Amino acid sequence: MQPVLEMNTPDGFDLWPVAETEQFSFLPLSGGLSPAEIGTALMRIAACNDVDPADDDDLPPRPAEPLSGFLHGLLNLDSLYAAGGLRVTDNSTGIAFSPGCCDGLEDWHDWYQVLDGSGVIGYGHDPEPSLAERLGDTIRLTVGTDRNDSPMIELSVTELRHLLASAERDLTEFLAAAADWISEHLPDHSAPLTAALARVLALPAPGMRSCSPMASTAAPRLKSVKPSSS
Repeated sequence: MQPVLEMNTPDGFDLWPVAETEQFSFLPLSGGLSPAEIGTALMRIAACNDVDPADDDDLPPRPAEPLSGFLHGLLNLDSLYAAGGLRVTDNSTGIAFSPGCCDGLEDWHDWYQVLDGSGVIGYGHDPEPSLAERLGDTIRLTVGTDRNDSPMIELSVTELRHLLASAERDLTEFLAAAADWISEHLPDHSAPLTAALARVLALPAPGMRSCSPMASTAAPRLKSVKPSSS
């Protein structure tokens, strides 16, 4: 299980160094990313939230300066979004249960619904809706539920719990690395940008006490089912 961002690099981006990525591929997030890959991830997250103030009455006017203008939505929107989520890959078969087109990385905690909540969450919509469901002590991940021969991954409840803990560590280490990158490359925006990144990753900002579902008894957020193991 890996936290991933769906990539869509705009042409001619030159506000900071970024790595080349394939359109609509997934970039796994961890503390082991290169500086250029961290820059790419931040670019993608900012682009996901690059909303025109004319389309959101709660946004103040966009600054004229290019960097501040590009970061404007990420730094000011109440609800942040990052295309991606958690991807599960069965290395023995090559089957991958990937985030759907409507999923966001900020909702990764919803996976705890499979373990401790409703026991089911849905991802994406036609033509490939996917479903994660708990069947007793087994977790079944079905890719493309509208097919008769839908690929499946099955794992135990204990395995999924360990995978979620590992994915959270990857996100936490990525956030720490990104905070260092921001301090070096975007020092004028360091504090608010790091705080915004923590919000979109659904993690406490570096230095704050964790409120992870692994240590909390609070009920996780619900996510309705949408029709449509590394």
